Amino acid sequence: MNLDTPYADLTPDCLLNAIDSLGMRCDGRLLQLNSFENRVYQVWIEDGSQRIAKFYRPGRWNDAAILEEHAFTIELAEREIPVVPPLSFNGQTLHHFESHRFALFAKQGGRPPDLEREDTLEWLGRFLGRIHAVGASGEYQARPSLDIQNFGIEPRNFLVDGDWLPEELRPAWISVADQALDGVNHAYLRAGDVQTLRLHGDCHPGNLLWTNDGPHFVDFDDSRSGPAVQDMWMLLSGNEADVRRQLAALLRGYETFREFDDRELHLIEALRTLRLIHYSAWIARRWHDPAFVAAFPWFGSVRYWQDRILELREQVALMQELPLI
Repeated sequence: MNLDTPYADLTPDCLLNAIDSLGMRCDGRLLQLNSFENRVYQVWIEDGSQRIAKFYRPGRWNDAAILEEHAFTIELAEREIPVVPPLSFNGQTLHHFESHRFALFAKQGGRPPDLEREDTLEWLGRFLGRIHAVGASGEYQARPSLDIQNFGIEPRNFLVDGDWLPEELRPAWISVADQALDGVNHAYLRAGDVQTLRLHGDCHPGNLLWTNDGPHFVDFDDSRSGPAVQDMWMLLSGNEADVRRQLAALLRGYETFREFDDRELHLIEALRTLRLIHYSAWIARRWHDPAFVAAFPWFGSVRYWQDRILELREQVALMQELPLI
């Protein structure tokens, strides 16, 4: 397999044959879902049911790391926490077909949560508290941590060494990125020795499905070890008063099941900063994938990097302010 074009041979026939190899006969219908990192499809089975098939990007996670994520979501589901774990066939959740690795999941419907409602945020907070209580009971061995090195320094160096920056903006971006990483480091020093635990890792509204029975947490593909507040800050938006109200509602629900360490509030803007740097490097790493070229045509332009410089300057200022309380 050519890692520059990892999905070139994932044809519809290959995909359907992979699922058929598990003893599930497809009726031929499939729908590609919105996913850049992996390839995800909704497939129809001959009995009229539907499944979600995820084909993992080669070279990203090794088998052990994927199986750790599977084990975590299965553990959560066994505690009646609303996640969507992989389906097991002959005792296995990760399957191989030709050059591809894949897993099947039940199809979970739902709509985006209304994060303007405090009762919705409390509900989410209660389940986050339960997820983190389970997450704190074990450790990842194969999955890396969400930390300054992995999400900040390494992607910063990748962008600089790979010559992704326009020459006229190169000094400015490097300068502000280094200032931002220095601010992240100081934020971690102010927070002190906070606990790290197994997280969802990418808990933004797009990975939450809401039904009349409440939330479902989906797509644990970015699950890592890190501070609990990582699974909260992406649910906050608006002006300072809005964010304080939203955070208070989340924590009311969260602390029903698990105590929150207030020192982690020092990390909200630091984690946002790391995500911004990591995101640019993520697009650059995947630029050989035609799906990324089509989805991010503005990447690499002077305007793109000008906006990133302004973004990081704002983060430098925000990290110098007092944390939310």
